Amino acid sequence: MKRDKKTSAGNKYQITTWPLYILLVAVFILYIVFQSITSLAIIFGIAAFFLIVFLVGVEFVNGSRESGKIRNIVEVVVAIVVVIGVWFLLRVILHTSYPLDAVPSCSMLPYLHRGDMIVLQGANPSQIKAPIVNVSETELQDMIKNINNESLECVAYQQIGRNINISQIVLPGYSIGLYKPTETGGEIIPYSQQGSNLVKYQCGEANDLLSTGKVVEEAYTTSITIANTTITGDHNNSIVVYQTVPQDSFFKDGDSYVVHRVYAIINANGSYYFLTKGDNNPGLDMQYENLPANQSNIEGKVIATIPYIGYLKLILSGTISQPEGCNSTLED
Repeated sequence: MKRDKKTSAGNKYQITTWPLYILLVAVFILYIVFQSITSLAIIFGIAAFFLIVFLVGVEFVNGSRESGKIRNIVEVVVAIVVVIGVWFLLRVILHTSYPLDAVPSCSMLPYLHRGDMIVLQGANPSQIKAPIVNVSETELQDMIKNINNESLECVAYQQIGRNINISQIVLPGYSIGLYKPTETGGEIIPYSQQGSNLVKYQCGEANDLLSTGKVVEEAYTTSITIANTTITGDHNNSIVVYQTVPQDSFFKDGDSYVVHRVYAIINANGSYYFLTKGDNNPGLDMQYENLPANQSNIEGKVIATIPYIGYLKLILSGTISQPEGCNSTLED
C-alpha cells in the first residue's frame, strides 16, 4: 500500500506527453500538406524537428523520475543497441550498407514520391533489370574522359540569327533538338554530330501534367543508342540508389545520393556502368553532366516502399523545403 502511494506521488511530477505527440502529428501533417510553399515548409519542418528533440528530452526526464536516472540511462542504451543491432542485421540480410533510405525529390513521380521510405537490397548487375550493352574498355574510358561532349540535353529551341532561345516546354515556333551548354551560352548539336560519342540520344516530346491540371508538351529523350543498340525507357527496369561523385552536377547541387531507374547498363570487360534516369525527368542523368554510376557507387535496388515515413529522415537531415520538379508529372 505504501509502495502504491509512493508511485502515485512520483507520477504527479511527470510531464504529460500525449498532447505533444498529437501536436507533433499535426505539425508533421501540415508540413507534408504545405511543403510546396517554401516558407511554410521551413516553419513546420523546423517545428517538427524541435518537437522531436523536446519529446525525447521529456521522455528521458519522465523515465528518470519514474525509475531513476541510472536505470533510464540503461534503458536508453539498450534501445540504441537494439536499433543498431537491427540496422546491422538488415545490412547482412539485404547485402547492402544502406538497407533503408528516403526519396529526397520528385524526380521519380508517379512511381515514387518525395518522403517515401525505401527498402534496398544489394544487387550485382545480373540482378538489376535493364538492358546490358557490351563495349570495349577504350570506348568506355573515352566516354568518361569526354563526359562534357556526351552531356547533350534534349530541348525545345528557337534560333534567331546567332541567338538561341531554349526551353524545356515546347513553345509555338520552337523545334526540338540536342543542346550543349558552353561558357558562351551553348549551341545546338545536329544528331549527325554525335558520331564520336558512345551514347547517342534521340529527342521527341512527352506530355507533362502540371499541378494546375494543364497538360503541356515537353522536350524529352525518347531513346538512346549504344554500339548500334537502340534502347527506350522501360518502367519495369530496376530502381537503384547510387552515390554521386564530386564531378557530378547533382553532387555540386547538394545531392549526395540519387534514387533513379536504370535505363541501360554498359559492360566493358566486367566493368559495369549504369545509365540512370528519373521517371519524371526529361533526360538521363548523364545528359546533365553526371558520370554514369559504376558498381561501387550503387547502394542497392529498391525492393519495397513505405509512404511518408521517409519525411522523418528528410526533416532530421535538414532537407526541409520541397525541391523543384514537384509541380508536374511526365506522362511518357
